[in-house]
Amino acid sequence: MKTGIGVLVAVLLAGCAAQPTDDGGSSMAGVADSESRQRAGAFTDLAGAYFSRAQYKIALDELRKAIVADSKYGPAYNIYGLIYMELAEDKLAEENFRRALELDRNDSEARTNFGWFLCTRGRYDEGLEQFSIALRNPLYARPEQAMANAGLCAERKGDLALAEVNLLKSLKLVPDNSNTVLKLAGLYFRQGRLDEAQRLLTRHTELAPPTAQSLWLGLRLERKLGDRAQEAAYGLQLRKRFPESNEARLLQSGQYE
Repeated sequence: MKTGIGVLVAVLLAGCAAQPTDDGGSSMAGVADSESRQRAGAFTDLAGAYFSRAQYKIALDELRKAIVADSKYGPAYNIYGLIYMELAEDKLAEENFRRALELDRNDSEARTNFGWFLCTRGRYDEGLEQFSIALRNPLYARPEQAMANAGLCAERKGDLALAEVNLLKSLKLVPDNSNTVLKLAGLYFRQGRLDEAQRLLTRHTELAPPTAQSLWLGLRLERKLGDRAQEAAYGLQLRKRFPESNEARLLQSGQYE
């Protein structure tokens, strides 16, 4: 989320400063509606910021304020859906994603998030359809996100060819997205295309600091390629940088596949 506490304060102050006009009741109602929508947006932005820090209870509190301000503000329901998805409250997550889309069928952010929710619950075809609809919106600001998610969804489904197509489309739009580069490297590793996976993993190191996922992929890749020294170097970094990660636990137990 892009906004925060400063924006909330500015919006609330603007609302307090609004003065009556001589345009009649309909004009005043329009001003009130606009101010309510602004307050709902500010609370929702705060909720998104708290969500990104996994502070779900505080995020939910902010969303309740948003809905009180404007019960038809769709983006609030999108964040509700994301929170309930993380909390494994699947029924509530789906209800809120659907509510967001009822209020604005062109909300491609909500549609992409809903698609990912469906994919993570094994409803692959439904999820892929949501991504497809999102991408038909010419005003969608981040189509690369829907493409990348469609790629990961297709990989989960087992359609590796479709996964590659979507990840490549995403990278064509944003070549320096380190997460997508890493996902494509992982896909190539799964397909046994080790040289291509290594090339992309090298590219990832140029774009971003190492993650537990990138180090684990590098370790397994070098193990397949037979470079024991490089495999050991990846393992050392993984244990040192991310000792509590799931990847470090897999290394400790020798579960390489």
